[in-house]
Amino acid sequence: MHPGCGGPGEFRAPGERRSGFDGPGEWRWLCLDHVREFNAGYDWFAGMSAEEIHAAQAPGAGWRTESPSFRATAGGSGMPRWADFDDPLEAIAARADGIRSRARREAELAAGGRFGREEAAALATLGLGSGIDRGELRRRYSELVRSLHPDRNGGDRRHEAELGRVVEAYQLLRKSSALG
Repeated sequence: MHPGCGGPGEFRAPGERRSGFDGPGEWRWLCLDHVREFNAGYDWFAGMSAEEIHAAQAPGAGWRTESPSFRATAGGSGMPRWADFDDPLEAIAARADGIRSRARREAELAAGGRFGREEAAALATLGLGSGIDRGELRRRYSELVRSLHPDRNGGDRRHEAELGRVVEAYQLLRKSSALG
């Protein structure tokens, strides 16, 4: 309630203590007139830079949070994360593609492939099959780096996470004894 107000407190407004490490914040209950007065003076963007305000107002701002199943440490190695995509439908499609390619890799391994599980995942990341040699590996790696690097895309950093996965896959495969 607002001091000196006899109106019913039907509308909730943040109190003095905000939510944080010590638990949930406090709420004040105000009448319609006083909650309107509070809202007129309340600035949600106080203390934010112009870039932070723009990011908070972006339509996909809520999609940039990471769910446990899309973390890099989640069960499916090399699977995409929500944060790697601006459009959630692209993330879902990439996840489905990853599941299909993992099934293909496992079938290849069952058929007597020469690569281990991690190496097969690295091959899938690079879009290669099990019948490659070191020359093919280097050519594919160069091709992917050229197409994904921000310097070659006018500074566009949308593919940076994928580029990181490509570099990691190449580093693993170039040391593989299976490539002879």
